[in-house]
Amino acid sequence: MQIALFQPDIPQNTGTILRLCACLDVAAHIIEPAGFATSDRTFRRAGMDYLDQVRLTRHDSWSKFEQWRRSLGHRLVLFTTKGGGSYLDYAYEPADILLFGRESMGVTDEVLAAADARLLIPIKPRLRSLNVAMAAAIAVGEALRQTRPSARTT
Repeated sequence: MQIALFQPDIPQNTGTILRLCACLDVAAHIIEPAGFATSDRTFRRAGMDYLDQVRLTRHDSWSKFEQWRRSLGHRLVLFTTKGGGSYLDYAYEPADILLFGRESMGVTDEVLAAADARLLIPIKPRLRSLNVAMAAAIAVGEALRQTRPSARTT
């Protein structure tokens, strides 16, 4: 399981997600351009000393990320408020990449079209969205529950 962040623009959220990845042993990808430098104080504070424990790959652009992903045959599972189905009804695979969009504007139409699945985390009507770090935690928790043998019950 892997998490990818499309052009993240809030350093605290990115640091929190990378800390999550370190704790759950999930690889992470940042698709540039990010809206902050990795030397940003708030990014480092949110990630704490966990940032050195993350398997992190930075991709210079969406096209380079997409070329890398397709060459390895990973499915791209996009979490979006424009999702097609609930994240709870999806059958995850261990090699999936869970993609989360930019906090301020989501993803481009090109990214939306490239996704193998577009999923929604249902929330109370009339509310816009969850914080991206919270959405990532919810999503990766369900994906790992389904795919990690030690997490499944028999």
